[in-house]
Amino acid sequence: MIVIVGDTLLDRDVDGAVSRISPDAPVPVLAEKSTTDRPGGAGLAALLAARRGEYVALVTGLADDAAGARLSALLSAAGVRIYPLRMTGTTPEKIRLRSRGQALLRLDRGDAEVDGEPTEAALMAIAEADAILVSDYGRGMARHPALRAALAEATAPVVWDPHPRGPAPVRGVRLATPNEAEVQHLTGDSGGGSRVAAAARGGQELRTRWRTGAVAVTMGGDGALLCNGPTPLVVPAPGRMDGDTCGAGDRFATTAALALAGGALVSEAVQEGVREATAYVASGGVQAALAQQEPVAGAAGVGRDAVGELVGRVRARGGRVVATGGCFDLLHAGHIATLEAARRLGDCLVVCLNSDSSVTSLKGPERPMVRQEDRARLLSALSAVDAVVVFDESTPDAVLSWLRPDVWVKGGDYGSDGGLLPEADLVQRWGGECVIVPYLDGRSTTRMIAAARHLEGV
Repeated sequence: MIVIVGDTLLDRDVDGAVSRISPDAPVPVLAEKSTTDRPGGAGLAALLAARRGEYVALVTGLADDAAGARLSALLSAAGVRIYPLRMTGTTPEKIRLRSRGQALLRLDRGDAEVDGEPTEAALMAIAEADAILVSDYGRGMARHPALRAALAEATAPVVWDPHPRGPAPVRGVRLATPNEAEVQHLTGDSGGGSRVAAAARGGQELRTRWRTGAVAVTMGGDGALLCNGPTPLVVPAPGRMDGDTCGAGDRFATTAALALAGGALVSEAVQEGVREATAYVASGGVQAALAQQEPVAGAAGVGRDAVGELVGRVRARGGRVVATGGCFDLLHAGHIATLEAARRLGDCLVVCLNSDSSVTSLKGPERPMVRQEDRARLLSALSAVDAVVVFDESTPDAVLSWLRPDVWVKGGDYGSDGGLLPEADLVQRWGGECVIVPYLDGRSTTRMIAAARHLEGV
């Protein structure tokens, strides 16, 4: 789970056509054709992470007005879990007037200020996060004393995306990600000398001042410069980045946070962030990244990337993710019945498949009978299965913590004695539920293997 803490705005794009000049002033007249709303600020970072299939919690302030309600609806529909703090005033809005892909004017409005306290659930989410991104847009969330205390005590890697009007990061931040303009504003450095030298001076100064592990100065289409030691590391963009850069910084920071959570070095996280941000802009920016995509029937995928993409699409529609797990060594009618029953409980079914080494540790040295690649391929060919992910551990706890399904399904006689499923406590942490569906009587992989060996001996 990635937790994003920060200020959320409502971005509104008004697109239209300009065919004349106003008779009462020398300005173009925009004839409105369409209006598109989307979360901005920390809300956009949350939306982009959710579209990647991540389980996202957003701790942010929301005002009690129409724009605040609109933000809540957009984020919830994308599968983002919101932990709102009360705000006074009106929701910040950025309204862009556009024609033929070009911005003509931006209107900013809203004066909301944080006036509430985080709930215990919000503080617990920060404490249990796998990665944390502070997306500061200078509107008060990053200054909140209770949130700062929780962030300082967090065990997950913290990435801090600062703002010139915001506070310094808390102690223990793994990576801060200011852009060049923010570095110059925060340090007062006019940027003399080469561009790289100026970024290195500013990054090193902020790293010392803030006592952060590292500072990555983002440099637009030229990549980033990482200051985490005496000699800065230049991370160039893999290609030319032309296009709408709105949200590129959020993509960079989110990607870096998730990479750190996965055990990457800071240098590796920054390189991955640069690659993702470049690809994001090259593919069309925020409008392309948030374009609605539907799952393709019969196109079950295997692996974390395929699962993440599927789950992101389903959650973006407000759908229900169902998961089940097992060895599925010799696929039989009992498995099919369980999978079909599980699929009917939601909008997609992900099978968490024990790897060969995991099966051996559970079943003994003579198992599995069928290698994991073939087992995954057979499962993915079933109409009831939307995706398959393989895990190596003896229990599915790690893959469940990553996937965070809404429903976890077990087949057979689990819980017949009134006890909880082994994974129940874990699944309930994110509000999921566990259910049991029955096996078909007399179907068992172990029995099938024993019968086959008996026939061999006859």
